[in-house]
Amino acid sequence: MLKISNNVTLQAWEIQLTAIRAQGAGGQNVNKVSSAIHLQFDINHSSLPSLYKERLLALSDSRISKQGIITIKAQQYRTQEQNKEDALHRLADLIRSAMVVQKKRRETKPTRASKERRLKSKGIKSQTKSLRKRIKQ
Repeated sequence: MLKISNNVTLQAWEIQLTAIRAQGAGGQNVNKVSSAIHLQFDINHSSLPSLYKERLLALSDSRISKQGIITIKAQQYRTQEQNKEDALHRLADLIRSAMVVQKKRRETKPTRASKERRLKSKGIKSQTKSLRKRIKQ
């Protein structure tokens, strides 16, 4: 069972975990042991509330397929147990991040003092560049 928030939990049968061989360097161990974890989670057939499902499906994340299946590959650690914990933690973080509401940006105008500072610095730069010009005789 994976706890997302106080009210929302995922059952073990909803998450499909598969052990696979990890990629990259690691010597003979990497060729013999299936230590990486491939996690798959179907959003549409889960017990998540509808609001969670809508927000997850609206995310533009490469880990979420068009069919609504989240795929996470965890291979950072040497042991299968650590990779399993990492994959479950990343799934929970992804679901929680979908529920965070971004604060609306409120348009602001530059202050009078900031406008004056900008114009003053433009004048100084202009004067500096005009002094670099060739003197006409």
